[in-house]
Amino acid sequence: MTPVSSKPKIAAPIKGLTANAPKIRFPGTPENTFNPYSHRCDVHDREDAPRHRSASLHALLEAAGEYDIDSIRIGRDLGYRGNRRTGLAFTDDVHLDIHAERWGISAPRPTKGGMVAEQTAAIVWDILSRVKDPVFLWNVFPLHPHEADNPFSNRPHTPLERKAGEEFLSHLISLLRPRRLIAIGNDAALTANRLFGHGEVIKARHPSYGGQTRFLAQVAGLYELCEPKQGAFSFGNAGA
Repeated sequence: MTPVSSKPKIAAPIKGLTANAPKIRFPGTPENTFNPYSHRCDVHDREDAPRHRSASLHALLEAAGEYDIDSIRIGRDLGYRGNRRTGLAFTDDVHLDIHAERWGISAPRPTKGGMVAEQTAAIVWDILSRVKDPVFLWNVFPLHPHEADNPFSNRPHTPLERKAGEEFLSHLISLLRPRRLIAIGNDAALTANRLFGHGEVIKARHPSYGGQTRFLAQVAGLYELCEPKQGAFSFGNAGA
């Protein structure tokens, strides 16, 4: 990927955007939502994990601002095996370095202990690693929603959470000005069409719950890639 030298600098707006990420709060259900940019997991996180995740997000957005973004690939919300740990969408411990290297940034691992893999991240990066165009990864709800008293679970975001996430995503679209949005799954597609109805929105099947084959075919077709071999991965959760 090659930066676009003529693209306007957007460091100041990005600073404002990332400064707001740790401040997202939902007073009614604070125990059901983990904000990786301000919360620390007592079980898996290093002492300074929130700071590292915030810094990585800021660096990623700043780097993306230097490119003509082909697409923002949008999932539903953060999953407990991936984004909750790294703070980067569709990215688990295993693919954190790959994500950082793609954009030329530093993203220290915020977690301790053995690396945890997420199956959705594995298939997303298996095919994304063969795409040369600048693709930015994000979620409708950029925090990790989980069941009460079970932080290591996934649940769909609520309408209130979706509204907050859509406001954040709307600012992101304005900053990065992507050519198109690729929405992974029904929830992401609804939001993408609502926010980007004037532009190109492509809906892709989420690779979980039997959707792997369809997802691979759709994304490979978008970039004229040969499809990876089927059956290499199986998917146990829909967190992305």
